[in-house]
Amino acid sequence: MPYSAATLFDPVTAGDLHLANRIVMAPLTRNRAPDAVPTALMAEYYTQRASAGLIITEATAISQQGQGYADVPGLYSEDQVEAWKPVTKNVHAAGGKIVCQLWHVGRISHTSLQLDDAAPVAPSAIRANAKTVLIQDGVPSFVETSEPRALQAYELPDIVHTYAAAARNAVQTAGFDGVEIHAANGYLIDQFLKSGSNQRRDDFGGSIENRARFLLEVVRAVTDAVGAGRVGIRLSPVTPANDAFDPDPQPLFDYVVRELANFHLAYVHIIEGATGGPRELADRPFDYNGLRRAYRAAGGKGAWMVNNGLDKALAEQAVREGADLVAFGRAFIANPDLVERLRRGAHFNEGDRATFYGGGAKGYTDYPTLAKH
Repeated sequence: MPYSAATLFDPVTAGDLHLANRIVMAPLTRNRAPDAVPTALMAEYYTQRASAGLIITEATAISQQGQGYADVPGLYSEDQVEAWKPVTKNVHAAGGKIVCQLWHVGRISHTSLQLDDAAPVAPSAIRANAKTVLIQDGVPSFVETSEPRALQAYELPDIVHTYAAAARNAVQTAGFDGVEIHAANGYLIDQFLKSGSNQRRDDFGGSIENRARFLLEVVRAVTDAVGAGRVGIRLSPVTPANDAFDPDPQPLFDYVVRELANFHLAYVHIIEGATGGPRELADRPFDYNGLRRAYRAAGGKGAWMVNNGLDKALAEQAVREGADLVAFGRAFIANPDLVERLRRGAHFNEGDRATFYGGGAKGYTDYPTLAKH
């Protein structure tokens, strides 16, 4: 395997995005957007972390139907779009780049979060063995997801259109540098991809090509809306998150990345292993280097981003072995100056898990930087 001389701290280009370093802040749901509207506190939080080469926002719902957790932001109302503007303005003023992750949760939702207490939607009417977060009187609680209904084929074009509309809201109005399509972690697009949640018998189910059809239609619509060089996509081939499962993920995702190569995306973001868990799963072996080779062999030129459980040594190894970008998640929660800590080899603050989901400034914007120690 050829090795790269690049370092974590070298600038890099991802499509139309020119990044100061290869360190990415991964999307992190924090449940601090009451009524799905971003806040001034969120602007402070992201601006504190603007030294990352790229910030990917917390997952952001493209529609009311796409909402799955309490107090997560949206990008479908005028109030929401306007409220994102201070976030992007302040991050840019601090020298950062920021993209918005576009999210439809599918079946990972609860009737209380849906319009008129409707059932969540999914490729097939199969309830997920998973939980979501509701907040009552400021206190988060985990509850079982609700029984979904199967989407009718005629409904899918409207959802595809909604992805494109959210992308335009993000880039053309709210000031984001681009968008990331969330196609991972057992949410709607991943539900279509994986046979454990997709038992359809129409053109969107059955074969690998059919199960990938919805994803590719979303990608086509979003790239047409804002330009492929401002679009990334997140995939999680083997994570069991949110009851996601496919018995044969390698050919599925090899096919997906070969098709994605045709779109000239800014980047492809891969979760290696179980999201927030082990990087290797004994029952789900997967060749991630083979996946990258399949993408490159098909002509894919987007930056290759890797994620999950990385420390400095693993991140440096990933870059040497061909990754263009490395994403850190929870480490960015407690370390707003993570880039500088990595550069110096300094210790990391420990995150307060009790404040990960919901709350105010405590455990959100009050973590000390090296300069404050």
